[in-house]
Amino acid sequence: MELKDYGWDAETAAQFEACADPGLVPGRVVRQSRDRSTLVTPLGELAGEVSGRFRHGAAGSADYPVVGDWVVVEPFGEGPALIHSLLPRRSAFVRKVAGEAVMAQVAAANVDTVFLVSGLDGDYNFRRIERYLATAWASGAAPVVVLNKADLRPDIDEVVAEVRAIAPGVPVVAVSALAEEGAEALAPYLVPRKTVALLGSSGVGKST
Repeated sequence: MELKDYGWDAETAAQFEACADPGLVPGRVVRQSRDRSTLVTPLGELAGEVSGRFRHGAAGSADYPVVGDWVVVEPFGEGPALIHSLLPRRSAFVRKVAGEAVMAQVAAANVDTVFLVSGLDGDYNFRRIERYLATAWASGAAPVVVLNKADLRPDIDEVVAEVRAIAPGVPVVAVSALAEEGAEALAPYLVPRKTVALLGSSGVGKST
């Protein structure tokens, strides 16, 4: 398994070499389910969980692995590999979790580009796009606004201009998943070794 296909580069390699002991390998989290991570590593795909020392040193949930994280792993022949530490995050999507105290929870890390998907139907909400833009800029990822269901709006040019006015320098792409139109404009962002995430409310067409 080639880690470079998952975004491994010289900067990440240098970070790993600076903190890894002999016998440890790098991995990237591609799936997270409660306390168990699915990792891609030079040894193939492994199940992983954080070590006891990791748990002891974690200040809160934001310190735990999430999808996209690069981690330092100790593989075992049987049983899950142990995750000893995280490499520095280049970007992170953080949300506030209410409770006795407001806490930060990281939803995904090391995303290069985020598609902010909005449906141009009855759910279209201009202010929601503004909030998504703020979230993307705060994360460190580069935003691209994707306006889906463009076939429903005869005034699509005006809608695109309206969104561009609040997102200077941000690409705004109008697509219709139903009519299979406009998606070719997203191709420049869908390139090897780059990570793309989708952000949008239910029903806007993210899965499509």
